[in-house]
Amino acid sequence: MADVSFTNFNLYNLNRPGLKLYKNSRPWTEGEYAAKIDFSARMLKLLAADVYGFQELWHAGALADILAAAGLSEEFTLLAPEGHAGGKIVCAGAVRSSLLVGEPEWIEKFPESFRLSSSGDDKQTSHIAVSLDTFSRPVLHFTIKPQADELPIHVFVCHFKSKGPTQIFREPWYDNDVYSRHAEAIGGGLSTIRRTAEATALRMILTDLMKGTHEPVVVLGDVNDGLLSNTLNILTGQPRYLMGFSTGGGDADLYTAQTLQQYRSTRDVYYTHVFNNERESLDQILVSEEFYDNSRDRVWKFVELVVQNDHLNFKDHRALGTNDHGIIRATFRHAPLKQEVAKPPEPGD
Repeated sequence: MADVSFTNFNLYNLNRPGLKLYKNSRPWTEGEYAAKIDFSARMLKLLAADVYGFQELWHAGALADILAAAGLSEEFTLLAPEGHAGGKIVCAGAVRSSLLVGEPEWIEKFPESFRLSSSGDDKQTSHIAVSLDTFSRPVLHFTIKPQADELPIHVFVCHFKSKGPTQIFREPWYDNDVYSRHAEAIGGGLSTIRRTAEATALRMILTDLMKGTHEPVVVLGDVNDGLLSNTLNILTGQPRYLMGFSTGGGDADLYTAQTLQQYRSTRDVYYTHVFNNERESLDQILVSEEFYDNSRDRVWKFVELVVQNDHLNFKDHRALGTNDHGIIRATFRHAPLKQEVAKPPEPGD
């Protein structure tokens, strides 16, 4: 196939009606669930991607209901853990069946070599150590093969810890008289540490896959942080974009579809989440150098990024069936740079 497209979609706690969600969230009613299925199915049909990455899936049957409502059950394979029936949240996927290669996996554990520990860079810096060793939401990994004569594309779907402060009042060390006034700051710090650790762990997995190879990689994620955040810096490797034709490309770097789209527009209006009237881009599609136009090793050329976010202007997501994140789709065209360079010049060039 000439084009391949990827969509990232946070499902906003998709569970079957009546089943438990978070402790402070009531279950979906039959009517609310029907509205969610209708909205989500319409989004899938509208965006018409080849690959969908989902976050916040509680029940595989609920995602199956969406695919059926969208008329995609026959063409697409649903990717969710076996027996996933409402007990916890995972990342999931839906892939055009003709593209899928092999079996999906859900990565729960950080790499064995993962370390976040340091005695400090100088005498004024005290010791630090982080003991996390698992992703709070298992990372989905699978491969697709849109072109028979190209390497398969590795797709990762991730969901990092939110910016919301971690609740600390249940901790055994919590003393209300001492910590109630500081709960927001401490909770925010803990969430940031967890999100940073998750980004680092996934970065290590990606580096081991990409370093010294030509493996194409796409990461679909609700990373819960913006384009210029430390989370994205860790995850992407901070590649250089403004490179000459066929001279760029970082061996293990990732490029944001958001930035690739910004080069096609005179104004940036990309946002996928609204909180306290602040619009941020928390959801990202990240691609390896094989998808970067100016890479010397380009295989796929960027076509466009589409953001569906009008529903974020209306806050009653329960009644409307909408989700609380924007939905993004990036499309790429098979256009190996070597083939393009080898083409004879057009008359008049």
